[in-house]
Amino acid sequence: MPPMIRSLVVLCSVSIFASNGGPVTASPRKQETTFEHVLLPVVGKPAHPLGLACNYGIDSRGVREACDAGVNYIFWTGMRTKKALAGVREALATDRERMILCAGTGGPFGFHYRSAVESLLRKMKTDYIDIFQMFWLGVTAWDTRGVIDELVALRTEGKIRAIGVTIHNRTRAGRLAANSELDMLQIRYNAAHPGAEQDIFPHLARERRFLCCYTATSWRKLLKPHKGWDGKIPNAADCYRFSLTHPSIPVCLSGPASSEQLRENLEGVAKGPMNHEEISWMRSFGKVVHG
Repeated sequence: MPPMIRSLVVLCSVSIFASNGGPVTASPRKQETTFEHVLLPVVGKPAHPLGLACNYGIDSRGVREACDAGVNYIFWTGMRTKKALAGVREALATDRERMILCAGTGGPFGFHYRSAVESLLRKMKTDYIDIFQMFWLGVTAWDTRGVIDELVALRTEGKIRAIGVTIHNRTRAGRLAANSELDMLQIRYNAAHPGAEQDIFPHLARERRFLCCYTATSWRKLLKPHKGWDGKIPNAADCYRFSLTHPSIPVCLSGPASSEQLRENLEGVAKGPMNHEEISWMRSFGKVVHG
């Protein structure tokens, strides 16, 4: 089956539970039984819904297993990633036009970003990076005119295809999602922190830029029992499915520490979007976790 579309769909009317617990009636849309590989704007490649972060312990064998299973979105930080380097290089060398390499750095000066991009190109033995981010855009404002101009120049030169940002500030992210030089935003979105549904998703210019979410497990808080909750506890794949079920999220990062965890995540995500009962369960537990 072609990787770009692996969905069996039926038309139906959808009622989505809002984060405040009340139902929000949506117009008829496709109810998917598996997650699509969505074509990412600007990048120009369809992405597997589960992205692979390489800084939580996965080794090169695990990277190869992920790629063999269809994963093609690789998030590279340069920290705690030595064990995965050979596997990522091999994946890029084998099928560069399928693989999506996402990386980034931080800092207030444009020359630092150029240096980081050119260093990573040499390390990965490739001639372009699909997405290069300003990491951790929060209280510190890396998005200075000098930084943006340098990233735009790198995009024009073809050394990067898309400019991205990692950001927690939802109000600021909403403005950037609506109108900016950015091509993508990597945001927090999970059952304990669903505020992006109000602050970011409605503002997203979908034809121009896309979102990727991380911290789907809320730094593993959603995987543990909590006082005041006696129901079922989600596993990591449940958290990824919750995030990916929202149509604004085409890619959700996972950080498996081993091939075993990778397989568990892939098997869980293969169940496809959550139904209303599962979404309600995750939202209810998320409220308890958030406090």
